[in-house]
Amino acid sequence: MLFRDSAAAVAAECLSGALFFRLTEQFVHVHGHKPGPSEVRSWERSIPVLASALNDAGLGQVEVLLEYGLPLNSKRADAVLAGVHPKTGLPSYVIVELKQWSSAEPDDEDPSLCRIDSYARAVLNPVDQVRGYCEYLVSFNGALAKHPERLNGAAYLHNATEFGVSGLFEAEQDQYGQLFIGARRGEFIEFLRTKLAPESGASAADELVNGKVGPSQQLMAVAAQEVREREQFVLLDEQKIAYRTVLNAVRRARQSDRKEVVIVTGGPGTGKSVIALSLLGELYRQGTTALHATGSSSFTTTMRKVAGARKREVKDLFKYFNSFMTAERNSLDVLICDEAHRIRETSANRYTPASNRTGKAQIEELIDAARVPVFLLDEHQVVRPGEMGTVAEIEAAAAKKQLGCQVVPLDSQFRCGGSDAYLRWVVRLLGLEPGGPLAWEPDDKMQLMIADSPQEMEAFLDERRSQGYSARMSAGYCWKWTKKVDPGQALPTDIAIGEWERPWNVFGDRSVGGAPPAALWATDPAGFGQVGCVYTAQGFEYDWSGVILGPDLVWRGDHWVTDRSASKDPVFKKSTPDADVDRLIRNTYKVLLTRGMIGTVVYSTDAETRQKLRALTGTASSLAPV
Repeated sequence: MLFRDSAAAVAAECLSGALFFRLTEQFVHVHGHKPGPSEVRSWERSIPVLASALNDAGLGQVEVLLEYGLPLNSKRADAVLAGVHPKTGLPSYVIVELKQWSSAEPDDEDPSLCRIDSYARAVLNPVDQVRGYCEYLVSFNGALAKHPERLNGAAYLHNATEFGVSGLFEAEQDQYGQLFIGARRGEFIEFLRTKLAPESGASAADELVNGKVGPSQQLMAVAAQEVREREQFVLLDEQKIAYRTVLNAVRRARQSDRKEVVIVTGGPGTGKSVIALSLLGELYRQGTTALHATGSSSFTTTMRKVAGARKREVKDLFKYFNSFMTAERNSLDVLICDEAHRIRETSANRYTPASNRTGKAQIEELIDAARVPVFLLDEHQVVRPGEMGTVAEIEAAAAKKQLGCQVVPLDSQFRCGGSDAYLRWVVRLLGLEPGGPLAWEPDDKMQLMIADSPQEMEAFLDERRSQGYSARMSAGYCWKWTKKVDPGQALPTDIAIGEWERPWNVFGDRSVGGAPPAALWATDPAGFGQVGCVYTAQGFEYDWSGVILGPDLVWRGDHWVTDRSASKDPVFKKSTPDADVDRLIRNTYKVLLTRGMIGTVVYSTDAETRQKLRALTGTASSLAPV
């Protein structure tokens, strides 16, 4: 959170003007950049209104937590009110979503969405928005997990008139989502009085802030339940908009017999695969013909194993991008293309029968296969030459077929503990965004450590495993990889750094000496003994990530130097331009550095690079948490 104090103190800070300076200062510390003018303006206009309502209600002692960060997520609730329930005497909490809107109307097709003049596309109804925050907080905060009845949610449109937003009341309202407007301010004040007593809320706030953060709902662990049963992931804000956008496109396609393309784009951990699985589960339950496809053997194999453990038909929902070369046009209602940045130029390879060589681009095959093709992608995760799943290329392919195309961007992220600051540090470190590397300023969401040796890194990660956390080691593709291992033989220790030697993860779909097959390296606990590469790590997450920067990317003087001769990745051909190799190597390390949910340990084989990393993180010795 950015600020916490009693409602009376918040009102006094607002009156003096000091609050907004303090919020800005704390925002910079947490996120690494200044808040936008619109965000500061919303603080200046909305927080005094909330503070005034609380004090007029006689609730000046209620604790107000402003810009409260949801656990393991970069989303922030405008305000969480903590106090004592007037009847039970037990802790009581209210999440308040504040809107300056004076008018808004429900979307013609979906009351969960609404339209306002200042936005080009539909936005989530604030009632659904605050309800999502409540459901998410109950799922992840130990103080509420066993007491969901202690939490309430309210959307307060403090500038709205009865006439301006009357249509928004059509949305379903419940304990976690109620709508109040400025024209009926008295109703909001009365609502607050029914949930909070005129007593100090400090103790209740402490209980919430100190509530144990539950383990993240890791994608692979809940996929089976997501697809087979009614329980769904909690989708927030733009995730829910993306989800609704696809379902609405499916309905339109069914009613009007026309195709539509939907693109969902976002960085690592923004929830693209969660959306994909939520959609697949819902469409599957509706009886809509839908398939999930990726270009990743590891991801597809894992989904088949976990989600289809008991039902063969569930396994069959997971395909590869090259499975649709001979598919009939519009044979599916929906094709969900996850990790679409891994789309190739063509599905054909040297093993493809001549009868199947259509000459069509893979993007065209995927679009042709379904009435509503859905592409979920992150353009900065392209790590192989020939991967071409970008927004521009998909839009061009849709335009060529005269098809409508909607793009839904995702901003908030769930990986790396929900730390926007860490993700920004990584992309600036690797030169994937301009401005040069940043000094790392520790936040309370992500831990970053620098190791002096691979032995120290492995020992540290092994200790975390003994405490019940998951952990993996991965590295740049800078060592030869023995692909064929004779039966009964152990994995060869291809990776040698000084006296430290470890094998790559298994190559292939069978286990070797107790080590899991490649596709299960990231999710099988036995994967810890091997070092993973970008192709087995991409798309997955674990609590603690150890990353070895190899000699293909080293710091020299004031800039990075990529050495293509140090890379052993067979996808880099002599014909691959140096500029492409440079970009793909940097993208590779971005993927590896963004797998951890709790922390990342980094080791470089190069002494000057280690020195640079220590300078950026302010650590003089190894494995100091920063």
